[in-house]
Amino acid sequence: MSVLLEFSMFPTDKGESVSSYVSQVIQMIRDSGASYQLTPMGTIIESNDIDEALNLVKQAYEVLDKSGCNRIYSSLKFDIRKGKSNRLQGKVNSIREKIGNVET
Repeated sequence: MSVLLEFSMFPTDKGESVSSYVSQVIQMIRDSGASYQLTPMGTIIESNDIDEALNLVKQAYEVLDKSGCNRIYSSLKFDIRKGKSNRLQGKVNSIREKIGNVET
């Protein structure tokens, strides 16, 4: 099984620029060993099951909570597919096969 999760999570009570908080979440994801891709509007992770993906979301919340954030916004999208793996890169490769190199 492959679970792709695209999510963003950030505090809404810490001013206009929150990259110092978001970077803590990204560091946690990186340190977890999960396969991920950072984008300007969110982060995409791939996990083996939904529990693993949801656990990363919970850990992301805990990172921001420990940083003193009192109001946190999050948006999540899932793509769950049985019998597949390595879709984070595979989906991009599928497009490259059809039209050539693309930016990621």
